[in-house]
Amino acid sequence: MKPLDKIAKEGKLSLGLVFPIESYQGSVPQMKDQEELAQLAEASGFKSLWFRDVPFHDPSFGDSGQMFDPFVYMAHIMNQTKSIALATGSIILPLRHPVHTLKSINSLQVLSKGRIIVGVASGDRPIEFPAFNKSLEQKNALFRDSFNYMKGLDQNFPTYQSEDLGVVNGNIDILPKSAFETSYLVTGHSGQALDWIATHADGWLYYPRNRSFLLHTMSDWKASLEKAGQSWKPYMQSLYIDLVDDDDTAITGIHLGFRSGPAHLINYLKEIQAIGVNHVILNLKFSQLPIRKTIEILGNKILPEFN
Repeated sequence: MKPLDKIAKEGKLSLGLVFPIESYQGSVPQMKDQEELAQLAEASGFKSLWFRDVPFHDPSFGDSGQMFDPFVYMAHIMNQTKSIALATGSIILPLRHPVHTLKSINSLQVLSKGRIIVGVASGDRPIEFPAFNKSLEQKNALFRDSFNYMKGLDQNFPTYQSEDLGVVNGNIDILPKSAFETSYLVTGHSGQALDWIATHADGWLYYPRNRSFLLHTMSDWKASLEKAGQSWKPYMQSLYIDLVDDDDTAITGIHLGFRSGPAHLINYLKEIQAIGVNHVILNLKFSQLPIRKTIEILGNKILPEFN
């Protein structure tokens, strides 16, 4: 079974959490007790934990993710948990060399015994690109080249030629090799046509949008999959929540999500499940309840309805 199959099934919806698993103001989290909270998330029934790739702290952007390098931190959390899927959301391909990226992915896949899922993106912070001497205007082409290079490298003694990234001619190989197939999810459009994503990616990772937008997006996704000769590939999305321990609390909007009681969150998740969403990555940054309490409510009231 592929790691992706553990969290995404056609017609079903499952839930994951993104680091940092805490509420905080501003862009820099405290990162306290994250190991214990990861264990609690796993014990509560969450299917996945997600790791951000944020090379630089840009105060104006307001989000530094979990701060630690995603692969290093993933290895750390891997050693604190047992079987929960560990996913990147998302690795910025134009700002990393594909050889190092694939070496990290394969190493983690082997060491975790097949728990790794890889979300990839082209990058949404223009201020970072000059630090890597990369052209913002070429990031979409760099994303595609890096993606194809990684796929090409993940063969025995591969051959691949890239004007920007390098050449391998079949006389060197990347180790370790993993017995577990790595699934790649493209985030947003990453500068690519949806038909390209449907053909080359193993799933699509998007952002929370209103019902009409989601219906339109899902229709486009299914049409692109059909054109690519694919019957189904998972559609996933992120969601910020501020959960209130009161079923009568109605939905009010927050950044990229909403505040509500458990009943309204369940109704929302069932609605998007019916539309075709297969996995939702919850972000607890704006939680007003203590984080352990929020996870407890999610584990007791929300997760049994799904997963």
